[in-house]
Amino acid sequence: MNPRIMVLYYSMYGNNYLMAKAVCEGIKIEGGEAVLRTVPELVPQDIINKDERMKKAKQMQKDVQLVKLSELENIDGIILGSPTRFGNMCAQLRNFLDQTGGVWMKGLLIDKPAGVFCCTGTMHGAQETTLISMMFTLLHHGCMVLGVPYSVKEIIETKNGGTPYGPTAVVGPSADKPPTEIDLKIAQELGKRITRIAKEMNKS
Repeated sequence: MNPRIMVLYYSMYGNNYLMAKAVCEGIKIEGGEAVLRTVPELVPQDIINKDERMKKAKQMQKDVQLVKLSELENIDGIILGSPTRFGNMCAQLRNFLDQTGGVWMKGLLIDKPAGVFCCTGTMHGAQETTLISMMFTLLHHGCMVLGVPYSVKEIIETKNGGTPYGPTAVVGPSADKPPTEIDLKIAQELGKRITRIAKEMNKS
């Protein structure tokens, strides 16, 4: 059975969306089913309407469905993605995760492989703490959190981001520099790895 891997993210300017799509490509390469979902927006619509770049990013993501809590019952793995907000995940993703208490009570994500990715404005803009902030919730859910091993040569070659904790991209203080090909390759590799492990778990 092909594993269903949810890629759940938030993207204000489209950069995390590009990373999420690369993760989905990796899932599909390994024969998995990529379930791409985003979380509800918390920024008021009138503010979005005044920002052309935010409006453009929303249009870019118009076909991505909003996640439903019930969908967490039928996945074989999960990968979270967020921009950094002062060293933490964004409020939009945190808001959704705070509603997963029922999922936790049922133990629905126990032993499911999981990973994380993010974008930051600068190289030292808290990539690793943002990734780890997402890991905390996954660990409480009983997930098996996986990173990107150094066998992925791009982890060593990259000068823009990418960590063993998860794929990252430095998109500039104004978020106007999209992820590089190397960033997207590392993201793809995370999708492949989570899918491979999910396949093995389905065999057992």
